[in-house]
Amino acid sequence: MKMNNLAAQGPMVPEICVGTSPLGGVPDIYGYDVDPDRAVATVRRALESGLNFIDTSNEYGDGDSERRIGRALRESGTNRQGVIIASKADPRRGLRILDGARARASFMESIERLGVRRLDLFYLHDPERFEFADMVRPGGALDTMRELKADGLVGLIGVAGYEIPELLRYLDTGLLDVVLNHNRFTLLDRSAEPLISACLAAGVGFVNAAPYASGVLAKPLAARPRHGYVAPSTDVIETVTWLHAVCGRFDVPLAALALQHSTRDERISSTVVGVSAPERVEALVGNASLRIPHDLWDLIEDRLHPGGDES
Repeated sequence: MKMNNLAAQGPMVPEICVGTSPLGGVPDIYGYDVDPDRAVATVRRALESGLNFIDTSNEYGDGDSERRIGRALRESGTNRQGVIIASKADPRRGLRILDGARARASFMESIERLGVRRLDLFYLHDPERFEFADMVRPGGALDTMRELKADGLVGLIGVAGYEIPELLRYLDTGLLDVVLNHNRFTLLDRSAEPLISACLAAGVGFVNAAPYASGVLAKPLAARPRHGYVAPSTDVIETVTWLHAVCGRFDVPLAALALQHSTRDERISSTVVGVSAPERVEALVGNASLRIPHDLWDLIEDRLHPGGDES
């Protein structure tokens, strides 16, 4: 597995980060449940496969994602020093308040569930939910995250969200080590390009999440997958139908193409992919290592991004 610097000062992380939102058991979002034993087995298989960069959040499954990761770490006997864990600051369930006190409480809840003493990376989660001025004011959430970093309880701090303009506002503060964006750099959508370029110019690591565009690039259309967490549009279905057809000509799974569209981009520190079962981990590793012909990449660029530079 290729290793990259997560941020300017490290640490080194695999090109793929294990996304654990599904492991919290959230059937309302994903359409299926994941029981605790399956979640733990999935994390253990990921660690055995060399995928030692794990992304979670305080609110995934109301904390169950973190609890199950913590159990997997305990049961596997894995050296904690060899695992890079990222979690996120969230408001209490049902509330939309994320002040400094709540950011610290969110951190404390996370490390208790995970069974660790510190986090390698701590994100402000979905900042578009909050007023920017509230988040960056003295004593606010971002200020508290900086204090946690200064105290050695957090290695790196960042923001993780969807809205590009909002993420750029936080990047402009000059306080971040890492920015995570989801669903905006895929085969179907390259609207994160300005954000990636800005991160590169600022010396801030960029993490790309959801390269499968919430499932539509990883599942058969007959399974009625979602695109950006909603039903795909007619245009998206048409494009995905073409992608399946052209991938079939080269005997390449569309999921492998979608994944490597992100991992082959040297500007991206790591690509977060959600997994929900041990066999999904094995498929993920296989898709990451599959050789994809240059001719297929050329066809993709000509159809999806005519006249643009290859990513």
